[in-house]
Amino acid sequence: MTATAPTTTPKRRQQPTQTSRSAKNRRGVSGWTILILLAGSALLMVFPFWLALINAFKPSAEYIADGPIGVPTELDFTAIIDFWVGVNFNQKLLNSIILSGSVALIAAALSLLSAFAIGIGRIKGRVWILAVFMLAFTIPQEALVYPLFVLSRELNLYDTLTGVTIILAVLQSAFGTYMLASVLGSFPTEVLEAARLDGASRFQILRMIVFPLTRPTLTVLVTFFFIWTWNDFFLPLVLLPSAANQTVSVSLGALSGQYTSDPTALAAASMAGILPALIFFLLFQRTLMRGVNIGAIK
Repeated sequence: MTATAPTTTPKRRQQPTQTSRSAKNRRGVSGWTILILLAGSALLMVFPFWLALINAFKPSAEYIADGPIGVPTELDFTAIIDFWVGVNFNQKLLNSIILSGSVALIAAALSLLSAFAIGIGRIKGRVWILAVFMLAFTIPQEALVYPLFVLSRELNLYDTLTGVTIILAVLQSAFGTYMLASVLGSFPTEVLEAARLDGASRFQILRMIVFPLTRPTLTVLVTFFFIWTWNDFFLPLVLLPSAANQTVSVSLGALSGQYTSDPTALAAASMAGILPALIFFLLFQRTLMRGVNIGAIK
């Protein structure tokens, strides 16, 4: 009697049900909807820059004939050259670069030192101090302008780039301190204890351990501080009244009424103010994104 091997019937592949197919279709439709909405939002954000670009180099006759949306058939640099020379834009540009760069570096340094004391030094009342810093960067500038005006005048810092640099660096360091203190609050204590056992001082721990590890976050803060200071209008308008100390944003705001009757000149002025910030963003975009990603991973 011979044993017969059991026969097995091949299993049929389970066909996708109607429910799973409809779920995939819904996910596909929702993905395309989100993509279309994001593309539309991006176009709406880019459209004002496009208008400023095409009208800054458009002859006045073409603007009158074709309107603001028409693309110029020839490039006319007369409006932007007249604006650049007429307001001494080289000086305004230099003032903004000096002010924004100084504020960014000083505010980042103050943020690191304060956050090191609060986050790693574990001083008493850490939570309350962080709450004070959080309230500090939520106070509007309009509520501080009069005390700052009186203080800068009493210290002979009124209408000087030094006075505005000190004020903006201190104000912006409140946000940097709050952000860095939250990061340093979860800093690995084993690394700090090992450094102390090796005889490292607090300054050596800050310079050789904390600073290299927080460099990506500091890069993000420096970039943000630079852009915020570049775009700041209210405090430089009040504390820098003379034309020699004006920044780019203040000069553009003061000249908007003068060039209202000449749209091409107004577009040229807007383009002159946009280009430096755009160039800065393009140069530091990769550094900024790498700092955000590394900081998030750490």
